[in-house]
Amino acid sequence: MKESKKFTEVIDKKAFDIKHRQTINHNIGKYNTAVQRGLLSFDDHELARERAAYIKTQTIENLDKYLLMFEENFIKKGGKVIWASTIEEALQEIDIILQKYNAKSVVKSKSMTTEEIGLNEFLEHKNIAPIETDLGEYIVQLAHQKPYHIVTPAMHLRKEDVAKIFHDTLGTPITDDAQVLTMVCRNNLRQKYTEAEVGITGANFLIADIGGIAITENEGNARLTTTFPKVHIAIAGIEKIIPSLEDLDLFWSMLATSGTGQRLTVYNSILSGAKQSDETDGPDEMYVVLLDNGRTELLADEKKRQALNCIRCGACLNVCPVYKNIGGHSYNTTYSGPIGAVISPHLEGMAEFKHLSYASSLCGACGTVCPVKIDLPQLLVLNRQESVETGLQPMSEKWAMNIWQTIMQKRKRIDSVSARFKNIGFKQFFKSSWGKRRAMPTIAKQSFQAWWKANKNK
Repeated sequence: MKESKKFTEVIDKKAFDIKHRQTINHNIGKYNTAVQRGLLSFDDHELARERAAYIKTQTIENLDKYLLMFEENFIKKGGKVIWASTIEEALQEIDIILQKYNAKSVVKSKSMTTEEIGLNEFLEHKNIAPIETDLGEYIVQLAHQKPYHIVTPAMHLRKEDVAKIFHDTLGTPITDDAQVLTMVCRNNLRQKYTEAEVGITGANFLIADIGGIAITENEGNARLTTTFPKVHIAIAGIEKIIPSLEDLDLFWSMLATSGTGQRLTVYNSILSGAKQSDETDGPDEMYVVLLDNGRTELLADEKKRQALNCIRCGACLNVCPVYKNIGGHSYNTTYSGPIGAVISPHLEGMAEFKHLSYASSLCGACGTVCPVKIDLPQLLVLNRQESVETGLQPMSEKWAMNIWQTIMQKRKRIDSVSARFKNIGFKQFFKSSWGKRRAMPTIAKQSFQAWWKANKNK
């Protein structure tokens, strides 16, 4: 079944799921309240957005320079850099590392990039146990689900839902005590860190001038993931680069505030290579996999490359009226919401995922909250334009638009088509979309121009 067809069927159900809408709107509401409170910590938040947008834009414009700088500085400190053009290349290189160290289990901290390459499924196929250590990721892994939200993977679940998942998969008693549920995860995961041969993380930022990666989190699981295992693999999209350590001062606070409303997340780490001779802990080997997977094609598009500025804060999801009605799983892509609708057609194929760019009211809310000022509404329109120019729209749509264009170009043609025919045509073309949930409008028997001529002298 085509992705667009699956999307339509899923959203028809999800948009009218009252329980789901109550849960997601309640949870997003709490985030939005926290973010509004967090923004008060900025003397001039708009100025901070402009600065962040400028730095990211300049970095993306000089991406090759900063990536090579990162590689050089990271290798100087004993790290190893792997360039992966495709998902297949990334998985192949990771497999070589896992085989080298005879890995039987892997602990993972939260990473959307590992979701993008389907790492968990790949590891399971290789009989290697991938263990998610982030609380939300651990919950959705036990439930055999994908992350629901870029920042909060289990946003769609209530405490009662989590308790049932733990009861069904771990055999724990049913409880609505959040602290007890959290301790279940802690008790189950603690030993996993010491048993795993390899720890895998993403990277919130790649810092060019020091050759390091920055990881920000609220639970401390990423620090354990990068400390106990003998090998650390970080997987990051090439767009995650920032020029200098000094820039991190801005981007860490922008990410925290836009994502969760915090001034700064609880745990913030900078890792720049394997354990040194004078250090007591850390991995013996550290690898960074730089993933392309369509990003350079997006970079080549001058009008759309600003999408690569994204710092994955999730703010655009939290304000999007479409996302709040259909939820994250409906998109059936790694990245959901407005940013997902923009970049997924480029990362996973315009032919299959162009429909996501149409799943927007273009209200503009996403653009107003983006901490790096990505013009998301404009990018959605450009995606729509590309899908038309490359001939990807349905044949029925082509015929309808051609007929509409022919009629609308001449006033006489508009008037020559009877109201009855117009109403029949309107119902025929829009009955399965507009007319499915709404009463179809009725076109008047007489045009305003005709009415005016008949009545202007009365």
